Amino acid sequence: MPHETLETELRDNILTLTLHRPERLNAFNPKMLEELLEELQRADDADEVRAVIVTGSGRAFCAGADLGRGGGTFDAGEQKQIPRDGGGRLTLRIYDCKKPIIAAVNGPAVGVGVTMTLPMDLRIASERARFGFVFARRGIVPEAASSWFLPRVVGISRAMEWVATGRIFPAAEALEGGLVSRVVPHEELLPTARALAGEIAAHTSGVSVSLARQMLWKMLGADHPMAAHELDSRLLRQMGRSPDAYEGVQSFLEKRPPRFAMSPARELPEPYPWWPERGFNP
Repeated sequence: MPHETLETELRDNILTLTLHRPERLNAFNPKMLEELLEELQRADDADEVRAVIVTGSGRAFCAGADLGRGGGTFDAGEQKQIPRDGGGRLTLRIYDCKKPIIAAVNGPAVGVGVTMTLPMDLRIASERARFGFVFARRGIVPEAASSWFLPRVVGISRAMEWVATGRIFPAAEALEGGLVSRVVPHEELLPTARALAGEIAAHTSGVSVSLARQMLWKMLGADHPMAAHELDSRLLRQMGRSPDAYEGVQSFLEKRPPRFAMSPARELPEPYPWWPERGFNP
């Protein structure tokens, strides 16, 4: 489906979403939010999508919010109801996704351009990438629920250093601080991301990966490991008697590639979802 701000490609069970406003360094706007939410829903609903890659067109990943309105860019005016932050709508939707998401950061990722990647599962950076949590330098505060995500990804001290200074830093510092898992030569960025996504698609149960993704993310908010133990036990019982568990063991014993058939879109077992509803629709 054609979009104004995204290019999409589904190949080998991998959906690649390319932020595509190169003339604006892929700056984030309401249309990009709408189209990203649409494609994330498409990915969740489509069994042929086993992993998602998000990257940018041209020389940037995403230069942050589109500042075309000038000084009033972040002024929402007088409204009775506080408007929801668009970046937060996106990151909370990513947080609840069923499919693993890889950020392939090809260039500058600033403001919402970096905070949108925090709930993605893997962040790989080109050596040309630059990052910046620049909110204090724009007179605003961190958005996209990054005050929750960022300290959990990199730790509170590193998070506060980057947020308080608002400075732009290189890919090497992002790697050293744990923001990205790899820095690769620019021309190897997408092949590296596709190789990781392909490994997921070819060798794992889609249902198992979907459940594991939610287990790891949701347990970040648990106050005791017993919560994880209880959930592990319930899901092991459910998946242990599933067709995918039988296939996983048999394919290993028979020394052949697995043929997992369960559907992440339709067959995630109870107790999924096990976290409380928040009462709003992203």
